[in-house]
Amino acid sequence: MTSISRRPLVGGNWKMHMVGTEARELSRELVARLDQPAAEVVLFPSPPLLPTVAEVLAGSPLAWGGQDIHVEDAGAYTGDVSGPQLADAGCTWALCGHSERRRDHGESDALVGQKALAANRNGLTPLICLGETLSERQNGDTFAVLERQLNGALAGRPDPFALAYEPVWAIGTGETATPEIAQEAHRFLRETLADLIGEAAAGAKRILYGGSANPQNVADLIALPDVDGFLVGGASLDPEKFSTMIGCCGEAA
Repeated sequence: MTSISRRPLVGGNWKMHMVGTEARELSRELVARLDQPAAEVVLFPSPPLLPTVAEVLAGSPLAWGGQDIHVEDAGAYTGDVSGPQLADAGCTWALCGHSERRRDHGESDALVGQKALAANRNGLTPLICLGETLSERQNGDTFAVLERQLNGALAGRPDPFALAYEPVWAIGTGETATPEIAQEAHRFLRETLADLIGEAAAGAKRILYGGSANPQNVADLIALPDVDGFLVGGASLDPEKFSTMIGCCGEAA
């Protein structure tokens, strides 16, 4: 596939951590450290923290997004968050289909696709998460799972979007896919994308790695031809670690 220059993208998924004062402090430190980041950076705080994060990040090069999005723009959906609400909070991104949402809330591939469309409809870019469990990898089903998830997510042809490969067996476990495993999965996703949206469009899409990325492994991973950045969990709560990881993206450029 033709090589295309893609600006690295790093997402910080804060998951269900912190309260307002902690989020404000972390956001301020990141703004101070990342006045000229080597990658596009987007933070994903819990919904109640969005106004606090938006206040601090306004005018900085850092963006913010929602950890989830409902398929409808309004309605009787207690506990959910809509695209218009995220956009009103200044979000420009939304996570769709994170492995924890699939696991804990039973989100299907089709639902993830509908969420991606809801994001686009409201001016947001969906970061679509895909990845296999340990048993699926051990059974040799990795590619079948990734193809199924990708087909479901792109059934309605959302655009723009980015992808995050999350080997579920590596999330929060301290395990990390070897560079060979990561590149194999990312290459497969890009080749499958090419069949769905064309080679040129697939070559321009960013595919992030999202399985326990940390300052010790990012340099090897970002050097891979089909790894375009990271979706970072726990390490994104540490400003020094997170900033170091972002810096590695510039060193590989």
